[in-house]
Amino acid sequence: MRDVYKKLAKKLDSMPQGFPATDDGLELKILRKIFTPEDAETAIKLKPMPETAEQIARRFGKPVEEMRAKLDAMAEKGQIGSFTIKGKQRYMFVPYVLGVYEFQVKHLDEELAGMVEDYEPVYSQSLGGSKPAFGRVIPLNASIKAEASILSYEDMQGMIDKAKSFLLLPCICRRKKALLGEPCSHPEETCLAFSREENAFDYFHHAGRIISREEAEEVLAMTEAEGLVHASYNVQEGHGFVCNCCSCCCGFLRGLKEFEAPYVITSSNFVASIDSENCVDCGICAEERCPMGAIVAKDDSYMVLSDKCLGCGVCVPTCTGGAISLVRRPEGEIETPPKNILDWFVERSGSRWGPLRKMAMKAVIALKKPK
Repeated sequence: MRDVYKKLAKKLDSMPQGFPATDDGLELKILRKIFTPEDAETAIKLKPMPETAEQIARRFGKPVEEMRAKLDAMAEKGQIGSFTIKGKQRYMFVPYVLGVYEFQVKHLDEELAGMVEDYEPVYSQSLGGSKPAFGRVIPLNASIKAEASILSYEDMQGMIDKAKSFLLLPCICRRKKALLGEPCSHPEETCLAFSREENAFDYFHHAGRIISREEAEEVLAMTEAEGLVHASYNVQEGHGFVCNCCSCCCGFLRGLKEFEAPYVITSSNFVASIDSENCVDCGICAEERCPMGAIVAKDDSYMVLSDKCLGCGVCVPTCTGGAISLVRRPEGEIETPPKNILDWFVERSGSRWGPLRKMAMKAVIALKKPK
């Protein structure tokens, strides 16, 4: 029991997202704050693939209702994942991000916030140290030129249109900063989870509240007006959430700007373009909207530094001269993300540990897909 937190940390670090050790054992202090020794032991025995309570009870040799109650309690404490998949509630071991950390949103206190903030540079460099990138920017639909084709993983509105269930949650990054005396000027309740499953969040919804499709669209409109950056998994299909990120608090953008973690998040396949003839030199795009400092003054206009531009499009709606739009990046700069999160796991495993681990991960995933 004494080493259970080291075992849990090792299992978290075996995930493609990683959970690196620190010289002072900060990562273990975080786990002790979140998990009791008994809960840690249970988490270690869970699989990183969704299982029903019945399947887990059989493996643990426990009565189903006793096992379900234990799993529900752990999910409520943000220690494991609990999801409705194909009409059945399933449970799984989850990574530190996106997972255990985000699930602490209603349990976060000043002590945990301080530990997480101190750990963030170390964790960001691990998460953002290997390809493929963990997250991906999704451009504002209205910012893209009408003639440009939009792929499904670039279409935020399309994702919402296909979803049947919606959940609105507080941003844990802004909540953390507020607890540390650095409140953000943007609203806290901006994170959206969504699912093509009917009533996907009725059984369990963490600290969030179930909302309608119309409310979800209002949240998107509000975050776009706020100049927040849409970000989700770096995959082509199977999106189930969108973070709406600010550069002062949110882990994705801070990873790029503060922690030298290039693969925390990747830009969209679009880049901002400024028509100098229509630019009225107001400076709003550079001074108020761009989260990355990618727009700079040039003569009596502005220009975009394409290597810094995220292709998020938040600069477009407030351009008073209508001079900015998003255009497709040159063919040589286009990146196609992994097909889904399982393929992402396989690719990241190969990047972190080599081709043999990649082959092993691929074989395990093939065997463990939910039935």
